Amino acid sequence: MLDTTYTAPAPKIIAGAKHDWELVIGLEVHAQVSSKAKLFSGASTKFGNEPNSNVAFVDAAMPGMLPVINEYCVEQAVRTGLGLKADINLYSAFDRKNYFYPDLPQGYQISQLYHPIVGEGEILVEMGEGIARVVRVERIHLEQDAGKSIHDMDPNMSFVDLNRTGVALMEIVSRPDIRGPEEAAAYVTKLRQILRYLGTCDGNMQNGNLRADVNVSVCRAGQYEKYMETQDFDHLGTRCEIKNMNSMRFMQAAIDFEARRQIAILEDGGEVHQETRLYDPDKNETRSMRSKEEAHDYRYFPCPDLLPLEIEQAWVDDIAASLPELPDDKKSRFINDFDMSDYDASVLTADVATAHYFEEVIEASEPDTISGKMAANWIVNVLFSYLKKDNLSITDCPVTPNQLASQIQLELSGEINGKIAKDLFEIVYTEGGDPAEIVENRGMKQVTDTGAIEAAVDEIMAANPAQVEKAKQNPKLAGWFVGQVMKATGGKANPKAVNQIIAAKLKG
Repeated sequence: MLDTTYTAPAPKIIAGAKHDWELVIGLEVHAQVSSKAKLFSGASTKFGNEPNSNVAFVDAAMPGMLPVINEYCVEQAVRTGLGLKADINLYSAFDRKNYFYPDLPQGYQISQLYHPIVGEGEILVEMGEGIARVVRVERIHLEQDAGKSIHDMDPNMSFVDLNRTGVALMEIVSRPDIRGPEEAAAYVTKLRQILRYLGTCDGNMQNGNLRADVNVSVCRAGQYEKYMETQDFDHLGTRCEIKNMNSMRFMQAAIDFEARRQIAILEDGGEVHQETRLYDPDKNETRSMRSKEEAHDYRYFPCPDLLPLEIEQAWVDDIAASLPELPDDKKSRFINDFDMSDYDASVLTADVATAHYFEEVIEASEPDTISGKMAANWIVNVLFSYLKKDNLSITDCPVTPNQLASQIQLELSGEINGKIAKDLFEIVYTEGGDPAEIVENRGMKQVTDTGAIEAAVDEIMAANPAQVEKAKQNPKLAGWFVGQVMKATGGKANPKAVNQIIAAKLKG
């Protein structure tokens, strides 16, 4: 449910033109289904295998081979739809989309044009604290992926790798609700986050497991509001599609260039032609790939080899009951239950593994000891800095949740102070071991004996009478003595006791 405290971001106005133009974006995200087998065959989907080793007879379009639907892929699509608060269609059907590419052995792609498995849903896209937009999802349909043409292995020949052929894709189609490059990147980031929480796609853009076709158009200021009132696409201008974007940074750059290209054409009195374009990151420009095909160009017709999918509501309900806590709900719970900031909650829930790590730290601690704020501070400000330095993810973290919880509790109990805690963390991070045993064996316990602390204070004051007189006149200078005492005790003195003793002696 949309938080009523949110406000929507302002529409993107393209500056530097004769008139005010608004940017309109719709996205078609292709997400590879997390499945060990392909959509219509039992061939492996493992990335990185030898070329043409993940190929069954049906993938290679051998005569007489018929597709058999992978039920698990259907379940993953339903699961995704439920995670996006979308309608699940109990009746769906597959169609043949006919076109020729060397890496498409059948000469057609099996997809779902007329009856997709998932209907309308929504994604809440946050653009900063208190700023968000609901982007409507039009549909999700299942389809098979094509193979890959390879052009850089031989100067005279191209090669074809069919390993991806037949891999299950979910095409997640948004409405043209996105209003700027940053919002487009935020939408894909949020969608990727939800898919990872659901476990339906790993979101690996580098391997091509998540990629987006970006539809960009521009319209004069005020036309978008007319579209929202009428749902008439004529108000939005002619769109061009930028294919296969698998980088957030490049996506934003491509959208910005394409918008300015279209505006320049329109302001010169020209006409934008609907077409498919590719983005060249080296030149930072889009270039024409082909004229945009319409549905009739693909000669769609129902796939004669596959019966329509008819699923039962009870099955959908069972899947719904197994859904994990999703990012928006988890973030709200972290804020409410652990009294943490919106920023910390956003960082901790950005990745499902990070959220689990945080919760395991809390679970590993003694009841009602470690506050969510303290655990969040250690993870966000300390642990992440170490992981970033070593280019590690939270799943590769050398400090377990149990170790971090133990260390935090040592600080809370007074056995170590904040400085020693940071030294202890570095030891655990680099060497491992039980924090409590490390503190005991290396003599790192905090000095709480006020007699010992007072003796150290007296010794330092006796050696620095001039500084004592200055501090008596200006109490702010007492911090110098605190630093000297901490240095003399190897950082192990209780800072609170040090401050109290020094303050009392300066007053006396």
